[in-house]
Amino acid sequence: MNMIGLIAFAVMGSFKALREGLDLFGITVLGVLTALGGGITRDLLVNNIPNALTSYSDFAFALIGVWLAIVLYRVFQKDISNRYFILIPDAIGLSAFTTTGAMIAYNADVSFFGIVILATLTGIGGGIISDALLGKIPVVLKDDFYASCAIIGAVAFYISVKSGLSLNSSAIICSLSVLMIRVLAILYKWKLPRFS
Repeated sequence: MNMIGLIAFAVMGSFKALREGLDLFGITVLGVLTALGGGITRDLLVNNIPNALTSYSDFAFALIGVWLAIVLYRVFQKDISNRYFILIPDAIGLSAFTTTGAMIAYNADVSFFGIVILATLTGIGGGIISDALLGKIPVVLKDDFYASCAIIGAVAFYISVKSGLSLNSSAIICSLSVLMIRVLAILYKWKLPRFS
């Protein structure tokens, strides 16, 4: 799931760059940061050397996602990041990253709010960074039922682990919660209420 997520997140970030007409370097930077930015930020907050900086595989999968996005863009001649075959792998990535974030936060002995914040940040941080680099309001803050899925999954993780379930069982519950809710949100186009 983590590998799928790295590729899918890199594809989404690269499509943002392609929409804005960035060059190859810009596309690569946005794709890689979207895939790895949340995890790097989380690791820094818990005083760990980011895994993305010590592992060749994470960076390699992010680059595969960048390459795939460029190929898809050339084939379809347009942004296809709203298609199901892109959105579902992205949902898998959100699920995997949120769960990883929750587990690392739990092992870092942070509070309930720390677990929710770090799990959610791991899932959505890369997208926020790439939107900020483009000078845009992050999409997760205005346009989609996305961050909410990570928050719900992190809460489910915390309740599970505090109920006496093992860390692995709690991780599975978190992962399935995020994935199922996100897929339903995609299928039924869920959005949070707006007041403007």
